[in-house]
Amino acid sequence: MSLMETTSGERVHIGFFGLRNAGKSSVVNAVTGQELSVVSAHKGTTTDPVKKAMEILPLGPVVIIDTPGFDDDGDLGELRVKKTKETLSHTDVAVLIVDSALGLSETDRALISLFEEKKIPYIKAFNKCDLTAKREETDALYVSAMTGEGINALKDKIAELGGREKTEKYIVADILKLYDTVVLVIPIDAAAPKGRIILPQQNVLRELLDIHCSVVCCQDTELAKTLSGLKEKPALVITDSQAFERVSEQTPPDVLLTSFSILFARYKGDLRKTVEASKSLSGIKDGDRVLISEGCTHHRQCGDIGTVKMPNWVKNFTKSEPQFEFTSGGSFPDDLSRYKAVIHCGGCMLNEKEMHSRIERCERAGVPMVNYGIAIAYMHGILKRSLEPFKEFDGIL
Repeated sequence: MSLMETTSGERVHIGFFGLRNAGKSSVVNAVTGQELSVVSAHKGTTTDPVKKAMEILPLGPVVIIDTPGFDDDGDLGELRVKKTKETLSHTDVAVLIVDSALGLSETDRALISLFEEKKIPYIKAFNKCDLTAKREETDALYVSAMTGEGINALKDKIAELGGREKTEKYIVADILKLYDTVVLVIPIDAAAPKGRIILPQQNVLRELLDIHCSVVCCQDTELAKTLSGLKEKPALVITDSQAFERVSEQTPPDVLLTSFSILFARYKGDLRKTVEASKSLSGIKDGDRVLISEGCTHHRQCGDIGTVKMPNWVKNFTKSEPQFEFTSGGSFPDDLSRYKAVIHCGGCMLNEKEMHSRIERCERAGVPMVNYGIAIAYMHGILKRSLEPFKEFDGIL
């Protein structure tokens, strides 16, 4: 991912669903103007969800997802259907592709029920309309991937639904003023990617520059020197969460402090719910299962925050020996009931839909889900301080 590209987590995710041989892949190719998916007359050509980040006008940056047929059968077919259901957790707009000659099936209706249950805006697109004169569905679009009929109308409808819920959201700009000075604390250690800074730091830096803030970047080892060299105190210090304790000690009490992870808990998820969930960490006991989940996949290194540092912090804080389990990327367990708590990263690589889906799934299972930064701040006794920049928490903690 180049610094000039919109990340997957910031793109509208558009999923194409339907029966085998309804023409999903053909419609995907017609909408995108690319041979994104393999097309064949044989049923079940698409065996796994196929994703492609691209631009669709007039909507802009999107992720297109072509899914396997929802009527796939056999043991392998069941796994493919399961993968398709998982896709719904990060789908912003669903396109149901129906064979015009066959009409809506019970499986199609089951998919519509899933869309409505998950509150996903959807479009019914009847494909192969060039092969039949039937036009019985008044609330559907009739398209032909073969001739191109109705494809532009479908793209316009996707753009309408994809942009309908899109409101301006900020990571940090709404709690600052134009021309404020902000210090970003970015530790460069064994876990830092060589030659670059990680995505949350990139996103925050760009947003600060957009509102004409003066941004000073330093490592935690140079923070005290950096602060003493400023003519005026900064409006805010933002740190990598794993350096929270050291940074808090070096930052004067009258300077606001928070972390990149907490900013993303607010931006992508539900900050209030994850703050409330932090109290559950105090109740962890020997043998309790704790899930530590990250939204990205990366090579685990010595001192990795998810698999090494976080478990050690939890054990030191609770004086217990819990059982830790780990997931990364798109993996998130179906059965969450066996966990005492879930500790989740900021989700910079996941879209907002997926983050809210994970929070809701934890809620339904009665399992508190805590954000990395909030968990670290809570366990080090600085949670109240780390939330002071956010007015909605005045007087709560």
